[in-house]
Amino acid sequence: MEETVMEEPICEEAILAEEIPEVKPTAVVNKNGVKAEAATASGGVASGGGGAASGFSGTKIFTWFMVLALLGVWSSVAVVWLDLVDYDNVIARAKEFPFNFSEVLQGKLSAYDADGDGDFDVEDAKVLLDESPGEVASKKNRTKGVKERPVSLVQKEAKEESAVEEQTAVPLPPISDDFVPDDSRDEATQPYEESKQFTDRPGSQETREAEAESVPEPEANVESVPELEAVPQLKDEAVPELKEEPVAVEEETTQEDSEGNAEDQPEDMLKYKAKKKKPKLLNKFEKTIKTEIDAAEKLRKKGKVEEAVRAFDTLVQQYPQSPRCRYGKALAEDDLAEKMRSNDMLQKALSTYKEASELPNATPDLIKATLKKRAERQQFLGRMRGALATLEKLVQIFPEDVALKNDLGVAHLLIGDNKSAKRVYEEVLAIAPSNGFAKVHYGFILKSENKIAESIPFLRDGLESGDPGTDDGRFYFHLGDALQRMGDDSAYKWYERGHQRGHFASVWQRSLYNVDGLKAQPWWTPKDTGYMDLVKTLERNWRTIRDEALSVIDKSTGLFVPEEENLREKGEWGQFTLWQQGKKAGESCHSVPKTCGLLERYPEATGCKRGQIKFSVMQPGTHVWPHTGPTNCRLRMHLGLVIPKTGCKIRCTNDTRAWEEGKVLIFDDSFEHEVWQDADSYRLIFIVDVWHPELTQYQRQTLSPI
Repeated sequence: MEETVMEEPICEEAILAEEIPEVKPTAVVNKNGVKAEAATASGGVASGGGGAASGFSGTKIFTWFMVLALLGVWSSVAVVWLDLVDYDNVIARAKEFPFNFSEVLQGKLSAYDADGDGDFDVEDAKVLLDESPGEVASKKNRTKGVKERPVSLVQKEAKEESAVEEQTAVPLPPISDDFVPDDSRDEATQPYEESKQFTDRPGSQETREAEAESVPEPEANVESVPELEAVPQLKDEAVPELKEEPVAVEEETTQEDSEGNAEDQPEDMLKYKAKKKKPKLLNKFEKTIKTEIDAAEKLRKKGKVEEAVRAFDTLVQQYPQSPRCRYGKALAEDDLAEKMRSNDMLQKALSTYKEASELPNATPDLIKATLKKRAERQQFLGRMRGALATLEKLVQIFPEDVALKNDLGVAHLLIGDNKSAKRVYEEVLAIAPSNGFAKVHYGFILKSENKIAESIPFLRDGLESGDPGTDDGRFYFHLGDALQRMGDDSAYKWYERGHQRGHFASVWQRSLYNVDGLKAQPWWTPKDTGYMDLVKTLERNWRTIRDEALSVIDKSTGLFVPEEENLREKGEWGQFTLWQQGKKAGESCHSVPKTCGLLERYPEATGCKRGQIKFSVMQPGTHVWPHTGPTNCRLRMHLGLVIPKTGCKIRCTNDTRAWEEGKVLIFDDSFEHEVWQDADSYRLIFIVDVWHPELTQYQRQTLSPI
């Protein structure tokens, strides 16, 4: 039995070459414990003349064939058992980075020689599969003397900086992808100075709209546009998403260039339904340095923004005429500005975006992406007119791009220029009559002009289109409001839909700037609020407050400043404001010093940045439409000063009540409420807004004013 393994081919060879004597191989035991014959020397074969030639042509070829076959089998087993290659990933990566066979013939695969051994082998494939040399070594811990992978200057710098950062960097607090500072209007130039640790949104409404509502320019004539703050911010992103979320509002979309490299693009909430192609951001030269660009971009994508800034800066120095390198630097600086909450760094990014867009040989897609991003960040900083100029330039370069015109319309709205915005949307609807985004904004403008009936079909059709940028609480809000004013009960169907979409807390509670989790009820008692001392002070001193109010009423008209929020169906309604957004309103307190003195002790009222303190006088025959306040962050107190015996009432949700002189009513005006004044004489009350009692001190300090 010992000789049966290899004896048969040897005997056959002896028969074919009679002069060759049979040589018995020595039996050996292999590593599996199975006996096998040792290989024999071929000296005898060489010594034979014709017999040797005959044996080599027959048995010898067969023997070597068997040896090679066994080696192939064991190699395959080793590949599988040792997990040398992930074939699925190799195939997938081959599809992503197809090799040109002519390049293989020309030896060009040496560019992929990751381990420096002079050829393209398994180790190099592992690197292409995103396994670092260290990971390869760990899987093959018996391998010795593996050469270090050569890296480019950019990759080497990133590697060194990463090592330094791991040793010395001070951990920074995590920043969410959708970070948007909630800024006050008078602090618009410092958007990064404060950050919120809580949610301030209707669903996600306030977060994705914060950029639009918090930073109008001082010169903008906001008062000329009723309820301008209801204009949605377009983000990218917003979309956010919107809800995305958007989202977006404020949510941002990420796109990839035609070469497979992922790029940050502003969220295109304005794009039309037509499917968009991937943007081509690399010019002909930049395709030759794509590996270096991708290495720097990978650092940015992994959140190593400081290293990414340095890597792209190195590329810009090496290739100063490369628009893509400069665009990558701008994106990295933008990310770093967000991480540092630095306005200076963001300003640097804005300059770099501009430089990238103006370089020769920039592709059209890169110019568009760069300027859109620049306009978005200008709006974030409150530079609305600068953003408008950037968008006007974009529309000039790409006059057929409907999405850019939609962006331009919003930019006009954000500076209070409804007339120009209206003209832009009329142009869009002339060439794209089914564009839902243009419809909802055009409908909004019509409603702000008090063209209620005309606004309804545009708002309704725009929402029903489902186009990006239309699923926003403001449009549900204004469509429902317009329908209510026309006596159409289908308004509540749209309110319900807005609630289902996450824009409203409920059908009744439709405020758009909310903090989640606050107690929600339409009517409150003084004890519920915890502001018992303030209520007692108001009620004890109601006559003093009343007398000062009467002293400043215009004797000829019986009015204060007319209400300008377009909330009246009919009648006369005037107000005299003492505090607005947590600050005294001009010199008003000089006219009513005792009243202001009483309130100075109550920061829950005077410091309420989302409320007002004011006198309100309403003449007979006045009706105030059903409406809601902008936020759930406040409660509203009404102190009765001059109340006719009958005819004056207020409804909040489905509960209607009346005022009493010297008594305080408290309700949450984020719920729908409505007022009638059908008495024979005027009604005078004192309105004091206070922070919702469940807001923390930190929230009260950091929430933006409304």
